[in-house]
Amino acid sequence: MKRLFVAAACVALLAACNQKPAEPVAKYNIDTLPIPELMGHVVDPASFAYWKGSGTEETAEGTKQLAPTSDEGWENLESAAASLIEAGNMLQLPGRPREVAKYAPKEKWMAYAQQLSAEAVLAKAAAEKHDANGVYVEGAKLYQICTACHKDYIIDPMLRAGGRPVGTPLPDWPADVKAKQEQLERSHG
Repeated sequence: MKRLFVAAACVALLAACNQKPAEPVAKYNIDTLPIPELMGHVVDPASFAYWKGSGTEETAEGTKQLAPTSDEGWENLESAAASLIEAGNMLQLPGRPREVAKYAPKEKWMAYAQQLSAEAVLAKAAAEKHDANGVYVEGAKLYQICTACHKDYIIDPMLRAGGRPVGTPLPDWPADVKAKQEQLERSHG
């Protein structure tokens, strides 16, 4: 009987040793950083930092190349692209898209977020290679993704609501657009 008890204890001990610890349950804190703040504090700064190192700028002195001229500059572009990769992931966290689903389908939101991450991977690779033309090309593709998403989730909803909503974190309309909008409102008012 004693041997049976020892054998059973050994089997139980071996079984316990072979069990893997339970995976921790993911907990996402999406309530403290709503979409407008995520965009304003994470996505926009990373996008602008990447675009700042891409293409050319026409000045009074002539054409100025914006591509980095130092390892630090290229590293900054890589970091900006890496932030965009992860921003696309953050935009897909469970529960986060619900606040924007009223403007366009959730699937469309997820597709834009996935496109952002996928394109940012290519943008980061171009920066890693110090490829000025590649940074320009991939930056343009990032811009197209951003503007398409903004059209669906910012511009179109504002237009459907009759113009720029009060209290949005977006910059004011450009003066020429604002003048046209005011003229249109006067003609319909």
